[in-house]
Amino acid sequence: MIESIAQWEKLQEAAAAIREQIGRVVVGQKEAVEQLLWCLFAGGHAILEGIPGLGKTMLVKTVAEAVDLSFSRIQFTPDLMPADITGTNLIQFGERGETSHRFQPGPIFGHLVLADEINRATPKTQSALLEAMQERTVTVGSVTRELPRPFFVLATQNPLEQEGTYPLPEAQLDRFLAKLIVTYPSREELKEIALRTTAADAPQVRKVADGAAIEAIQDTVKRLLVEGEVLDYAVRLIMATHPAEPEAPEAVKRYVRYGSGPRGIQALLSLAKARAFGAGRMNVSFHDIEQVALPALRHRIFLTFEGEASGMTTDAVLRELLASLGGRA
Repeated sequence: MIESIAQWEKLQEAAAAIREQIGRVVVGQKEAVEQLLWCLFAGGHAILEGIPGLGKTMLVKTVAEAVDLSFSRIQFTPDLMPADITGTNLIQFGERGETSHRFQPGPIFGHLVLADEINRATPKTQSALLEAMQERTVTVGSVTRELPRPFFVLATQNPLEQEGTYPLPEAQLDRFLAKLIVTYPSREELKEIALRTTAADAPQVRKVADGAAIEAIQDTVKRLLVEGEVLDYAVRLIMATHPAEPEAPEAVKRYVRYGSGPRGIQALLSLAKARAFGAGRMNVSFHDIEQVALPALRHRIFLTFEGEASGMTTDAVLRELLASLGGRA
């Protein structure tokens, strides 16, 4: 599965170094940080949701500073156009008046792309990310261009009840490997944030891994073992998100309109493998599946009107579903 124990230990050290550098800047948010690293190690995109001011953008920028990858930031606004993301063909005039075309790449051509406040752009502009996130390519005119590898879209968004936002299309939500919730800090964390951000010397982040190391981690994560019983459990979990399934619990049958699609099982296993790697294990456990279920599936389950009106959340539905299957999340 891996070439040597020494290689495994070297990759574990690289992962630990990235985690340590993030901790130098980001206070608390241990769950969000760990889940973001799962996405990084699994090679998938992540969307971070939370009210303004909780450090979502800073978390993504800190990850970019800890790894030696090109970084692009796109500030999403209502007047942003698709060409502002993908790039455009420019007309150039020669000395004799002849014309030629030159492609000007947009900010999507980076290893790590921060889509900041992604839900403030219109659906037309949001859809400019679909091809890039799925195929890792960009088509402008009749020419399709490859994006650099590795490639990640790390998006932030404010909750939809905030003014001036547009809901993300289901097709785009489904392309995010995980949806992470950034929570409000505790009293002690708030004190530490105040001390760090108002001090004369801000903590500095060192680059401790490059693109080759990240790709090596991703390749190793893909090769981790998933036993048949664990895979069966993951499939049961996905199937039980559909209200028509006999094994679906009462909360799913009552409050869920649509359950997870096939990308849900892919996300579940990819994140579970990344979690197992982070824990230093070479195989996926039932507990890994349970622990990644919420970030992998909370944006792939859509509630009925009754569910939304009653204040039910997808996290609550997933917890009841895990409990009905014998889960511990």
